[in-house]
Amino acid sequence: MKIAIIGYGKMGKAIEEIAIAKGHEIVLKIDVSNTADFTKENIQKANVAIEFTGPHTAFENITKCIQWGVPVISGSTGWLDNFENAKKLCVEKKGCLIYASNFSIGVNLFFEINKQVAALMEPYAHYDVSMTETHHTEKKDAPSGTAISLAEQILAKIGRKNKWVNEASNEASDLIIRSERIDPAPGTHSVTYDSPIDSIEITHTAHTRKGFAGGAVLAAEFANQKMGIFTMKDVLGL
Repeated sequence: MKIAIIGYGKMGKAIEEIAIAKGHEIVLKIDVSNTADFTKENIQKANVAIEFTGPHTAFENITKCIQWGVPVISGSTGWLDNFENAKKLCVEKKGCLIYASNFSIGVNLFFEINKQVAALMEPYAHYDVSMTETHHTEKKDAPSGTAISLAEQILAKIGRKNKWVNEASNEASDLIIRSERIDPAPGTHSVTYDSPIDSIEITHTAHTRKGFAGGAVLAAEFANQKMGIFTMKDVLGL
């Protein structure tokens, strides 16, 4: 399979390493130094594009891939105000889009655990739920996309929480997400249910970026020659 990497930072390099080890070919690498190379002719040399950039460029990058007929895997966060527009374009162009706030296989299993635990805890109002996410200092967005996904899962299951906030709050209906930026820290997400009697905590900790990169390559293999809008649940058969 021929892969284009859009966003050739630390994650892009980790994706390249894993993709090559699995026998794939990298036919295009785009970063801030060669954005002029992101052309229709160049991107169409690839069977699939993997996009890990930032909130200000992700939607434009995804749009180009869809318009030019290349399936796109995106792990960028902070651009989801335009997600519905991306999905609409994907349907119109009969393209393929896989977005995930986190491509790690372990994190996606953690998402399923999180939903089950939240459903179990919903009847027990004396447990207050909160979250903490810790990442490296280069991470641009807070809270992380993964933390937001976890929070939205909790809000869907626990009726006494109305919204998530990324700050201290005295409102019982707020789900507090604490964001910490510490080096080196690829990513830790914890959900805590705390009562006067005891506490229950579930945590996922990434040790390296290889988990995210490996999941992105797996998603690219899934997307090759497909049409539609998919998630990691589809990729993993969850």
